[in-house]
Amino acid sequence: MTKTFLSRFHAALRRFAATAVLLCILLPTVAAQADMKFIRDQETEDALHLFSRPIFQQAGLSPSSVRFILVEDDSLNAFVAGGQNIFVHTGLLLETAELSELLGVIAHETGHIASGHLFRTQMAVDDITMQSMLINILGLAAAIGTGGKGAGAAMTAGSTFAQRSFLKHSRVQESSADQSGVRYLKDAHLPMEGFLSFMEKLSSQELLPESQQSEYVRTHPLTRDRIDFLQTTVNSQRSKGQVPPAWIETNKRIRAKLFGYLFPERAVNNTGTDIADRYGRAIALYRRGRTAEALTEMDKLLGAESRNPWFHELKGQILFENGRVAESVEPLKNAVTYAPHSGLLRVAYAHALLESRKGDDATLKEAVDQLKTSLRSEPYQTRTHRLLATAYGRMGDEGMSHLHLAEEAYIRGNFSFARREVVLAQKSLPKNSPAWLRADDIMAEIRKKDQKKN
Repeated sequence: MTKTFLSRFHAALRRFAATAVLLCILLPTVAAQADMKFIRDQETEDALHLFSRPIFQQAGLSPSSVRFILVEDDSLNAFVAGGQNIFVHTGLLLETAELSELLGVIAHETGHIASGHLFRTQMAVDDITMQSMLINILGLAAAIGTGGKGAGAAMTAGSTFAQRSFLKHSRVQESSADQSGVRYLKDAHLPMEGFLSFMEKLSSQELLPESQQSEYVRTHPLTRDRIDFLQTTVNSQRSKGQVPPAWIETNKRIRAKLFGYLFPERAVNNTGTDIADRYGRAIALYRRGRTAEALTEMDKLLGAESRNPWFHELKGQILFENGRVAESVEPLKNAVTYAPHSGLLRVAYAHALLESRKGDDATLKEAVDQLKTSLRSEPYQTRTHRLLATAYGRMGDEGMSHLHLAEEAYIRGNFSFARREVVLAQKSLPKNSPAWLRADDIMAEIRKKDQKKN
C-alpha cells in the first residue's frame, strides 16, 4: 500500500471512529433499549428563550440561532452539542425552583458556545451525521402538547461511558465558561448569586465516587477553585440584578407542566390553588385518564386567561386524544391565533381539521395552509409532511401527495422509499414547476448520499 493510500485510510478510519462515537451517544439504535428521550413543547422552549435572550445578546449570539432541546431525564444536567444547541434535562428544570440558578447554568453553557469549546469536536464529526442527529431529535421527539399522541420517538444514548467522555469538558474550559457566564449575567442585569448557590449544592459531590455523582458533576468537572471564584465574584461585584417577576411566574408554570406530564400520579394530588398548580394538576388528570375533571379545570383556567394559547392547546389536545375531534378544532384554532409563531400548534390544528372528517374543500385548504406555514419554523417535522400527503391525496393532487411522502421518507433516512416517491411525484407534477424541481432536488441529495456512502 502506498503512503497516500495509507494516509487516506487512516483519515477515513478517524472520521469513522468519531462518527461511531457520536452515533452511540445520540442517534437511535434499533437493537438497544433507548435511555435518552427528547421532548418538544413550544411553551417550555419559548420560556427558555425568553429567559436566555439577554444572556445570548451579551455573549454576542443571535438569540434565534440558539436552540434548546429538552431531554426527558430526571438527572441534573445541561450540555452543549452540535453547535449552538443547548440540551437541558427535565430534572434540571424541576430542581431549579429558583430561576436565578437556571439562569446561571444557561449563562455557563452559553460561555461554552461563545468560546467555541466544541469546535474541535464538531470538526471531528461529519456534518451530515450531526445534521441527521438534530433532524431526528427535532422531528421525532415526544410531544407534551402538540396533539401528537403517536409522535414520540425514544433516542438511545448507547454507551454511557462514551456519552460522558464526549460531553466532558476540561477544567480549563469549565473555568473559562464560568468567567464568561458571570460576565453575561452581570451585564444583562441578572443576579449572579443563583449560579453560586447551584454550584454550592453540587460541591458536596466532588469527593463522591463517580457512580454517586450527579450527571452535571460527571460531565462538568467541579473544583473548589471554581466555587471560590464565583464566591469572590459575587462578594465583590454585587450585581443588584433581578429576575423579572413575569419570568418567575412563567418558570412556575413550565415546571408545573413538566411535573404533571412526567409524574402525573404525584401531581394529581397537588392541592395548590394558584394557576401554575392548577395547570399542572389539569395535565396530570388528563394523563391519568380523568378526562372530565381535566376539561373542567381547563375551562376554569381559560375563564381566568381566555387568550392563553397553551391553555387552548391543552384543552384541544385532551378533546382530540379522547375521540372528540370536532370539538378540538376550535380550541386548537384559538391556540394558533394567540401563538401564531408556533409551527407545532399549527400542525396540531391541521391534524384536527383533517380528522374532523368534514372533507370539504375549504377545510382541506385550511389544513394545507396551516401545514405549509408550519414548515417555515419546523422544517424537520415528518408528521407535517405525512399530513400534507394525506390532505393532497384527498384533494386529488397525487403529485403533491407523492412529493410530501418523499420529503417524509428523506427526513427519516428511508432513501429507497423517498426515491420511489420522487419518481411517482415527477410523473404527475408539471415539469420544471417549483414542486417538480423540489422533487429533483431530493433525488440529487439522495444521489450525493449514495456517492458519499460508496
